[in-house]
Amino acid sequence: MKILVTGGAGFIGSHVVDAFVRAGHDVVIVDSLVTGRRENVNPKAKLYEMDIRDSRLSEVFAREKPEIVDHHAAQVDVRRSVAEPLYDAEINVLGALNLLQNAVQHGVKKVIYISSGGAVYGEPEYLPCDENHPIHPLSPYGVTKHTVEHYLHLYKANYGLRHLILRYANVYGPRQDPNGEAGVVAIFGGRMLRGEPVTINGTGEQERDFVYVEDCARANVIGLECGEGAYNVGTGVPTTINQIFRQIQKITGYTAEPEYGPAKIGDVFRTYLDIRKIGTDLGWKPNYSLAEGLRRTIDFLRQQEA
Repeated sequence: MKILVTGGAGFIGSHVVDAFVRAGHDVVIVDSLVTGRRENVNPKAKLYEMDIRDSRLSEVFAREKPEIVDHHAAQVDVRRSVAEPLYDAEINVLGALNLLQNAVQHGVKKVIYISSGGAVYGEPEYLPCDENHPIHPLSPYGVTKHTVEHYLHLYKANYGLRHLILRYANVYGPRQDPNGEAGVVAIFGGRMLRGEPVTINGTGEQERDFVYVEDCARANVIGLECGEGAYNVGTGVPTTINQIFRQIQKITGYTAEPEYGPAKIGDVFRTYLDIRKIGTDLGWKPNYSLAEGLRRTIDFLRQQEA
């Protein structure tokens, strides 16, 4: 089928495009290349260098006639969302609305929307967070990601536009953007390979749910044919930032100890996801252990450094 992937030149989106291409689908990418990279683009996919807020987006829909829209494009830097909440909202809310309007006008069958299991729930009232956990985000990024979920429900009720919401945990892997939610893996790995100092924000005892990017890509492929509503995509296993440091230190052979700095504003201290629903409904589960995923990521970073 014909799939339009926004953000398909970015870290996660490019892996999703690769998975769609491997599955035999026809893929079109819309990416501004502000954070995405041309070298990430699958050679079998067609790239439109365009911002999702652009009025010319309608021309892409009219020309390509996608059946599915897979929406990965976003402002993903939590710290930037705190410093520039208007910019964050322009991309994450207004950009998404431009996309949804075009989806309705051009007969799109289904939207797969990428939300954030790491940011929308806020400081957990219970753990692991399931899809019914109260939504109390602590950053503008978390607010904007969840706002679009409400618009998706509205567009289904008013226009019959089907949707699947994937609430990613902290995604890491090859091509990782160090500014994303799980950017700590790329930052630590890069600095350790270069023998540079590594700073941990806060105590390092913050807990996160780290999920490998290829597992996320597979959830999107499954979501083409089945699934509606919201699903967590993670591992269900909490890992501290200190543990991430030690594991990457072991892989890289880094000998220095970390430095500790102030905690980041808007960061949740402890969160991980309940993934039973996506396992029961869609048959998805993570295939990669943290050890294997980190090894693959560091191998990629080594090649980049070389």
